[in-house]
Amino acid sequence: MPQILEEAMHRLVPTPAGRTHLVEQGEGPLVLLLHGFPESWYSWRRQLPALAEAGYRAVAVDVRGYGRSSKPEALDAYRMLELVEDNVAVVRALGEERAVVVGHDWGANIAATSALAHPEVFRAVGLLSVPYAPRGGPRPSEVFAHMAGGDEEFYVSYFQEPGRAEAEIEPDVRGWLAGFYAALSADTMPGPGAPDPHFVTRGGGRLVDRFPAGRPGWLGEDELDFYAGEFERSGLRGALARYRNMDRDWEDLAPYDGAPVVQPSLFIGGSRDASTMWLADAVEAYPKTLPGLVGSHLLDGAGHWLQQERPDEVNRLLVEWLRGLPD
Repeated sequence: MPQILEEAMHRLVPTPAGRTHLVEQGEGPLVLLLHGFPESWYSWRRQLPALAEAGYRAVAVDVRGYGRSSKPEALDAYRMLELVEDNVAVVRALGEERAVVVGHDWGANIAATSALAHPEVFRAVGLLSVPYAPRGGPRPSEVFAHMAGGDEEFYVSYFQEPGRAEAEIEPDVRGWLAGFYAALSADTMPGPGAPDPHFVTRGGGRLVDRFPAGRPGWLGEDELDFYAGEFERSGLRGALARYRNMDRDWEDLAPYDGAPVVQPSLFIGGSRDASTMWLADAVEAYPKTLPGLVGSHLLDGAGHWLQQERPDEVNRLLVEWLRGLPD
């Protein structure tokens, strides 16, 4: 474990999932950190000590289905509103009434929905890489089915069938993770004209067939060993279940159709991150969808794994935003 986390404390707390594993550091106002796919609490390892030093109680969780947190059997146990209730339970288990919630990738969607569904608990929301886009439009499965054409299939559609992606990933978890992280990192992602790693070739293609061979600068042997160890122990089913509940989420969140998140908010994206670029219209709509937006930042030359690729910049922006929040 890196020395920067020597003062962090691991805990298991009761939540609707069963139990949620978290890592906390520091004292002060609570900041809840939510990771994305395929990550863990560990993706916030550079933020925990920085936020603690700045006077905050920083808490990074393993989202339901990941790491040491519970992994329910039922597929629909991974729907968005279930994850939101886990977050509320974590806040309560820590003896707190309110928290700031910050998420990256899928964690950004979970953070935004947590703020939307429980404004009495989550007083501010920070989003990394994935912009907030209110619920609306056709079913997600229909949208993603139309994102590919010809002989290609979008990765979200590829992830839908239970067992399909697992059959690609689980025989070589370490190698697959290294390739996936490299594919979305600014210093190793495929260049113009190369096959897009967000798609697979229909009729037996795999994501790994399009992964680059390099290793991103932020991903050392220790980091890769940690991530690989987590997923080799738990498998990928719980992590992939998030993708397999998108249509259920669309149904569950109908009462929030078009709803803005009104709390003070922050967005940080990478200029080379497809997740940010594809949702450029959502960023442009922030005056209506995030009326409490305090800052929107695009880190030039950054890829998808923002808080790991550019930890110093992310830490500075987070701390500046947190210090400006009302009590």
